[in-house]
Formats: sequence, C-alpha cells, structure tokens
Amino acid sequence: MAITTSNSVLSLSSDLRRHHDNQPRIPLILSSRSHSVSLIHNKRPSSLALRCFNNADNLSSEKDTPIELNFSAFPTVMDINKIKEILPHRFPLLLVDRVIEYTPGVSAVAIKNVTINDNFFPGHFPDRPIMPGVLMIEAMAQVGGIVMLPEVGGSQDNFFVGGIDKVKFHKPVVAGDTLVMRMTILSFQKRFGLAKMEGKAYVGASLVCEGEFTIVSSAGTSS
Repeated sequence: MAITTSNSVLSLSSDLRRHHDNQPRIPLILSSRSHSVSLIHNKRPSSLALRCFNNADNLSSEKDTPIELNFSAFPTVMDINKIKEILPHRFPLLLVDRVIEYTPGVSAVAIKNVTINDNFFPGHFPDRPIMPGVLMIEAMAQVGGIVMLPEVGGSQDNFFVGGIDKVKFHKPVVAGDTLVMRMTILSFQKRFGLAKMEGKAYVGASLVCEGEFTIVSSAGTSS
C-alpha cells in the first residue's frame, strides 16, 4: 500500500482483489482540523482514492465571486402595474412596490423599497431618516388589501383598517432598507368583506414590525 500526501489532498491506493468481506479494515487518522471527506472509485478496480479537503479550500471560490453576484433579485409575482389594478392608492401613499409571493385568499408577501427620496424623510427626521411606524402599518395593510380585495370582487375599491392589535416595533427602518411584508388571513367573512390578518415585516432576517389587523372592504359593506 502506498500513501502520498500534499497540503490539502491525501490519496490512498491499495490492492482490492480480495472480496470486500475478507478485506481487513485499515484505520485512518486525520488531523484535528475540520475536513470534508469523499471516497472516489478510480477507473481501475484495484484502487480506491480518498480525498480530504480543508473547509477553507471549499470556500475559496465564494471569496473570488464579486459581492454583487452573490445575491439574487426578488422574484416578481405582481409588478407595480398589476398592484395598481388591485389597490386604489396612488402617489404619495402607494407603499407596495412588488409582490414576491401570492396565495389568493390566504397570504401575500410584498416589498417596499425604502429610499431617501420618499417624501416623508425630510420631516422624519432631517438628521436621521427613519420610516414612520404608522406608514409601516399602512404598507402592511395595503398588502392585506392585495390578499383580500380580489376575493370580494372589489379591486381598486376603497378598504379600511378597522382595528390594529398586538402591534410591536422591534427595529427602526431607515433609508436604504428593503421592507419585506407578509400578511396572512386568520379569518375571513367574505360576505361582509371583513378579514382578520396577521402581519409581519422584515428587513433581511430581522423582524422589525408585527401585529394583527382587521381590514374591511367597502365592496363588502355596500352589499
């Protein structure tokens, strides 16, 4: 048996002519550093290669990738034109830019790109641009409208927030953030256009706002 080693690769060749049941077990001791181990059968039936790669070597290709290529864009289930076909809101209070997940009558996930050009930042606050909490709630309610309005046949109809419960703000949302909002229906009285929803908003993996919403559609109240 011959053993050859280098900095990151260890190869092992041995005679495997005897049946594997009769093959004696050979102990192999590696260093205490973290390794990834893989067994590779060579073309010749009498040899077996064992390769060990240090974890740092496996990450080298990721380090070589430019940071702008490491992140995928959000998917588009509804673009802004489709959103405007459902919501009655317009500038400066249309606070949903894109829907990235949608299950009709159940839930929706949408994003709001928070930029320094948003018209509320000059006053909130001049020295520290923070998105007002009430507008975060408004944006989440609009995502709720996207879930509910098509179900009551009231696209572009007005709808109202009938109540907000258990609202918590965990972190400030600032210019440059992408607010990702999920609204999920907890109960729905379609006849009356009344929905109870759970809302959560994130920046990255951090929960920044949550609460329960009661949303009422004017299409339901007028019937």
